Amino acid sequence: MPVHFLFQPKGGDTMDNALTTTLFIGIDVSSKSNYVFALDFFGKKLLSFEAKNNLPGSEEIVANIITCLKQNNLTHLTIAMESTSFYSWHIANTLATHDALIWFKPKIYCLNPRVISAYKKSFVDIDKTDPKDAFVIADFARVGKISTAPWSGGQYIALQRLTRCRLHLMENIAREKNYILSNIFLKFSELAVLDKSENPFSNTFGASSLATLTDYMSIEELANSSIEDLVSFLVEKSKNRFSNPEATAKLLQKAARDSYRLDKSLYDPLNATIAASLNCIKALEKEVKGLDKAIEKAIKRIDNHQFQCLLSIPGIGPVFAAGIVAELGDITKFTNQAAVAKYAGLTWRKKQSGNFVADNTFLTKTGNKYLRYYLLEAAASVIRYNKEYLDYYHKKYDEALKHKHKRALALTGRKLVRLVFALLRNNQLYTSNEVVEKAKI
Repeated sequence: MPVHFLFQPKGGDTMDNALTTTLFIGIDVSSKSNYVFALDFFGKKLLSFEAKNNLPGSEEIVANIITCLKQNNLTHLTIAMESTSFYSWHIANTLATHDALIWFKPKIYCLNPRVISAYKKSFVDIDKTDPKDAFVIADFARVGKISTAPWSGGQYIALQRLTRCRLHLMENIAREKNYILSNIFLKFSELAVLDKSENPFSNTFGASSLATLTDYMSIEELANSSIEDLVSFLVEKSKNRFSNPEATAKLLQKAARDSYRLDKSLYDPLNATIAASLNCIKALEKEVKGLDKAIEKAIKRIDNHQFQCLLSIPGIGPVFAAGIVAELGDITKFTNQAAVAKYAGLTWRKKQSGNFVADNTFLTKTGNKYLRYYLLEAAASVIRYNKEYLDYYHKKYDEALKHKHKRALALTGRKLVRLVFALLRNNQLYTSNEVVEKAKI
């Protein structure tokens, strides 16, 4: 099995004492057990054992680590593991906060599994087994490949659970809306495909549109209604928000008359499926409102300065601010704005060969997908309130040859990272984009 060694630091003939006296541990985490493998600085195997992924198992791991540290006269501790959803959270938090390990200055890292998988390819003919995986993780830490910040504990975990749950619900709402569109097309084909200029409703899922889909049992009934009845219906359902309800009623009736007709036996099943989907959407939206209140309550329990700094940016509200704060954690763990962008996966891979440089490059997407989501959603909101960001978005939109909106929004999100980093690092409120100048290093 090949052994990788650290390069000697530049400018000196002696190695860092902290490194040579460090115990490097790799933990392969699963739902039921944790496999532990430990190396010293020179690649010598010092530990290899398996423990249950529970509290007694974590105490066994701590006891073995302390014994190994003392027997080998080691004074520092680096522990790395793959970030395996929520299975790695308990063991990482336990090891980072355990009183018996504090004296050894532990640094706990939760690593991207894709990075470990790529590093594993440097070993020839290595099997996919728990001991080997734990060894690869330990060696990855030993050779100094880790570039992410250490585990910062559970200070932000409560807020993170809330914001991630909210995202989960929003994804379910989007999925349900995409599903209901197929049934809407079957019942009212024209309403699902009309351009905005010809559509009677600006929002397919608005109150008036949904009332039309559920209150009228068939398209024939809608097409044969009088304009006066349709106007009264729209005024009531929209609470008189249409500027010209008669024109809207005429558009609606024309769409009904141009739609395909169905056998009468199909309308009842379609109405039932549409109603079921709408009930799911309403229930999910109600839960989202409850989470929004819980997020506002949770944000008050942590450092509220970061939250207020982000709220000062026009277009960023409590939800986006809370999501960014929850995923970033302590901003001081990032050396610069580029590190934040890399952590969020808002970087692009270069494609170059000789004098050729590809114009069409792709986001790495190897970072924190939740942080990336909140940054991009925040960017989409900021461009509606900030002319500088709107102009930047249109500039990048015009420059792009493919995927114009996605590329322009991603680049705008990357620009927003510089502003977010500057505000949080300097602990200041937004006044103008000049504050990002100091963050461009």
